[in-house]
Amino acid sequence: MTTKTNKTVIFDLDDTLYNEIDFLKSAYKDISTKIANDVNTDAESIYNDMLAYYYKNENVFEVVIKKYCTCYSIQDLLRVYRNHQPKLELSKDRRDVLDKLKHENVNMGLLTDGRSVQQRNKIKALQLNTWFSEIIISEEFGSEKPNINNYKHFENVFGIAQYFYIGDNLKKDFITPNKLNWITICLADNGLNIHEQNKALLAKEYLAKYTVANFSQIETIIR
Repeated sequence: MTTKTNKTVIFDLDDTLYNEIDFLKSAYKDISTKIANDVNTDAESIYNDMLAYYYKNENVFEVVIKKYCTCYSIQDLLRVYRNHQPKLELSKDRRDVLDKLKHENVNMGLLTDGRSVQQRNKIKALQLNTWFSEIIISEEFGSEKPNINNYKHFENVFGIAQYFYIGDNLKKDFITPNKLNWITICLADNGLNIHEQNKALLAKEYLAKYTVANFSQIETIIR
């Protein structure tokens, strides 16, 4: 007989289950290939230029269109970025933790902000439906974090339990689950995060109860 635990773990997606910069790079590769085909130029050079513009905080699409005189517009490139099929892979440490939680019959949910198609494409590429029975995407749900409804949805689905929330964005991930008495865990920036983690700029209620340096440490807190 399978025994259910009284624990429910809700995960953020971007920069928690994978590095969001990998999605950006995947999109840039698709875009650079399209531009290269349009202007008969080397795709790798275009890709490297786009990354360089990104790290300089420039308007990547505007600059690359101007440099290569492509027929694509900014809106065209945005559509490719948002709707492309990303090449993403879940890292071993993520797989190991998710497999262990699933083996222990812990309920797991995914809570992410973003556009439906874009986030669903990420979820498909990472094969996250293997582990998550309940997935909330803000565009589909009608509200974004830190709206309490996005978090209460999981309480309504899974019922009374000890809830854990794992994320990375200090500005919106933890303030609401803190109010709900969930145990909050922040995955520390490994130097690749899109959103800066500057604790000094935020009140205490925005901060997670725990901060871990690597994903595997989550297990020791959930036990």
